[in-house]
Formats: sequence, structure tokens, C-alpha cells
Amino acid sequence: MASTLRLIVGAVGLVALAIGFLAAVYLTAPVAPGPDLARSKSTSKGLYSLSIAPEAGEPQQGQMHAWVITVKTRQGAPVEDVRFAVGGGMPKHSHGLPTNPEATAYLGEGRYRIEGVKFSMPGWWQLKFGITAAAGADEAIFNLVL
Repeated sequence: MASTLRLIVGAVGLVALAIGFLAAVYLTAPVAPGPDLARSKSTSKGLYSLSIAPEAGEPQQGQMHAWVITVKTRQGAPVEDVRFAVGGGMPKHSHGLPTNPEATAYLGEGRYRIEGVKFSMPGWWQLKFGITAAAGADEAIFNLVL
């Protein structure tokens, strides 16, 4: 009886030790960083500096909305006559946008209106911009979380 009790106490002790070890590992593990949510950045080749902003308040799930994208040179001068390829989607769900956004107007000072953007569900989304202008072709990806 005493040996059985010692085995039970020993087993409980080992389980408690294992739980303590796992808790320490879990609580001290680094947190995985979320997506970069910056709304201003350089393009991948560094040819342009881009900024994006929703035209009318923060975007809501299921609604069509427009964005204003500002394109500048590395030196900060507005870029005119930009051709855009606009896409995006949800990287964790492996699907694209439910719409086909496009540039619809030049607003002056390197600013362009992108219309037809819709996010159909909450979560992490990306807006991808292909930029072609006098300095060459480049691209940038912006992350959004709804």
C-alpha cells in the first residue's frame, strides 16, 4: 500500500513538473508579429513612395468603398501619369478580393482615387498595387485588418 501511494505521489509530482515546464515555455515564448499595418511605404524596388487612405472613413466589411493612393518619387515629388494594377485578397484564406478595383480619377498632387474595393469578411486583407510611371514599374503591398 505504501509503495502504491509513493508511485501515485511520484506520478502526480512528475505531471505537475511537466505542466509547470510547459506553462513556463508557453508564457515566455515570443509572440508572433502581426502584419505590418503601415499605410505609407516605399515600393519594393524603392522607385516610389506610396501612401493609402480610405476616402470616407475606415472601410466596413461588405461595403464598397474607395481609397486614395498618393504616389511620390523617392525625393518627394508627386508622380503623374501613373498606370495601376490593383489586386489583393486574404493571404491566410488564399483568395482574392471579391471585386476588381481600379484607378478612376487623378486628384492632383500625385493622388489617385481607387474605386471598387470591398472586403467580404473580417480578418487580414492585403491591397496590392502595381505602379508603372516614368521611373519604371514597381509594386507595394499594404496589409489591413478588419
